[in-house]
Amino acid sequence: MGFRYMNHKIRKANHTDIDRLAVSLARAFDDDPFISWLVRKDKMKQYRMERLFHVCISELCLKYEKVFTTEDFTGVTLWYPPGTSEISFASQLLLAGKMIPVVGFTGLFPLAMALDNMSKKHPPKKYYYLQFIGVVPEHQGKGQGASLMKPILDICDNEHCGAYLECSKETNIDFYKRFGFRVVEKFFPHKKSPPLWLMWRTPNKPSSFVAPKEKGDLDNEIHTVFFYA
Repeated sequence: MGFRYMNHKIRKANHTDIDRLAVSLARAFDDDPFISWLVRKDKMKQYRMERLFHVCISELCLKYEKVFTTEDFTGVTLWYPPGTSEISFASQLLLAGKMIPVVGFTGLFPLAMALDNMSKKHPPKKYYYLQFIGVVPEHQGKGQGASLMKPILDICDNEHCGAYLECSKETNIDFYKRFGFRVVEKFFPHKKSPPLWLMWRTPNKPSSFVAPKEKGDLDNEIHTVFFYA
């Protein structure tokens, strides 16, 4: 089941969608500064990126039933409900092995350091957390990003709950501002990493959210990538 908004049919993803969603996210994030810093740089970059998103969807996010996709899998969002985005240290150790093909052995420590620093920046308030939103290049600028944001932002408003994300592209800040997000800090999670812009959204009154028009739809976006939230 799903709904249609701005001519885009949006539905919850399930386990049969994981491979296709990972491919779409890898394409959407091909030029992302933070992902480019994170993923091992060689001729297998595309595979490594797909592996990253496959792990994030299958091992971390899908169980909370807040992964949304378009009917043709060209756009994806990964959300976490309040209190679900931080995982135990033991689980982190188990997942670390699955990240070796993504970042290499030498990349594990910088990854863990960066994400630990990111986790410490998360607000103490109740919030829904947007980990990733991505649209494949040929469908960017057509309103898919706005349509994919709507389901959880409606829930945030109805539950009077905040929303939080880390924006990895300065050019996407205005996109999020149109939904009520504001920048609270520019942050470097690692001394060698690109910056992230930490953004917070205070809920609107229930049913008052109207998604912006298609102009200026985001390119792609990354938020916390792996162990922490």
